[in-house]
Amino acid sequence: MDAKLLEILICPCCHQPLHWAAGRAMLICKAERLGFPIEKGIPLLLEEQAITVPEIEIAHSDAS
Repeated sequence: MDAKLLEILICPCCHQPLHWAAGRAMLICKAERLGFPIEKGIPLLLEEQAITVPEIEIAHSDAS
C-alpha cells in the first residue's frame, strides 16, 4: 500500500485513520473494529462492505 495514500485514507464511519493489515489485504479501523477489503489494489471504503475484525486480530496487525 502506498504510504502517501495511507496517510490520507480515513474510516468512512468514524473518520479515524486506517491501518494497513498487510497479511490480509485489508485496511483496519481500530476505533470501529472494522476491516475494509482491498480488491485489485483499490480499497473498498463502503460501510456495507466492511468486515467486523476481532480485537485479537487488530492487536496482531499492530505487531506486523
